[in-house]
Amino acid sequence: MENKYLLKRAAIDALATALYVFLISQIMKNGDQLFGKVDNKIFAPMVFLLTFIFSALVTGYLILGKPIMMYLDGQKKEALRLLFYTGAALFIIMILGFALLISLKV
Repeated sequence: MENKYLLKRAAIDALATALYVFLISQIMKNGDQLFGKVDNKIFAPMVFLLTFIFSALVTGYLILGKPIMMYLDGQKKEALRLLFYTGAALFIIMILGFALLISLKV
């Protein structure tokens, strides 16, 4: 598989993961405004844990789905390269996020 394809796929998967994390973080940040003040001691923790589990599923699919399929299809080196590129892209996005936080510091 071509290296250019792997880099493009890694960038798309990393950006999709970052976007998903951003959306979930905004829901959690604005939870009181979206859902009102929730004092339910049974369902609130359950919904939080279900969101956590669902997030693990989504991000696991975005990061590991294609590399696992490639690995099982016998493209072991390409699968590991895609996983590395995706991790590197996520790391770069994380560093850019830290830089943004530092630059917005008051």
